[in-house]
Amino acid sequence: MKCASCDTRRCREGKDCTPREVQPEYVAEDLDMMKAASKIEANFYMQKTRLEELILFAKEMGYRKLGVAFCLGLGDEARTLCHILEKDFMVESVCCKICGVDKEKYGLDKIRDGRETTCNPIAQATMLNRAGTDLNIIVGLCMGHDIMFNKYSEAPVTTFIVKDRVLAHNPAGALYSGYYQRNRFGMGNK
Repeated sequence: MKCASCDTRRCREGKDCTPREVQPEYVAEDLDMMKAASKIEANFYMQKTRLEELILFAKEMGYRKLGVAFCLGLGDEARTLCHILEKDFMVESVCCKICGVDKEKYGLDKIRDGRETTCNPIAQATMLNRAGTDLNIIVGLCMGHDIMFNKYSEAPVTTFIVKDRVLAHNPAGALYSGYYQRNRFGMGNK
């Protein structure tokens, strides 16, 4: 499949380009998520922020306990998010440096000399699994750590903030900037 290169986008009109064996049969939990997502999109299209949609989705799904896995560099944002979510849900939060494991223990590269604590996405997921969260929310986990967190989380995961230190946590900025595309990725004029 090369959907990103398609100019017609006829799938919006119901054209099916996929092999039959790829089409899913949704199990009940997945269908519930699809219904909740569709309901929010149909009722609030271009009216709600991602945060408002997150709250609506969690309520629609009947979730009671939410988990927030966050980077210490976005601690203020995580605190604000948790405060907002606690109006409607029980909220557990786990920072990235949980367990305080020295990078030298695993031979990991360091930013600077001296003791440096590694992020621990597996421990973050484990703690939220133990807490019995219904939905986990990522706030700025590092590239790779977010993938590991998703892998080990027993609850479904959504990302609220993607870490991008260069573009003020707006990674899509690299796609919108013609200057950036030309100078960093050698793409033609945009």
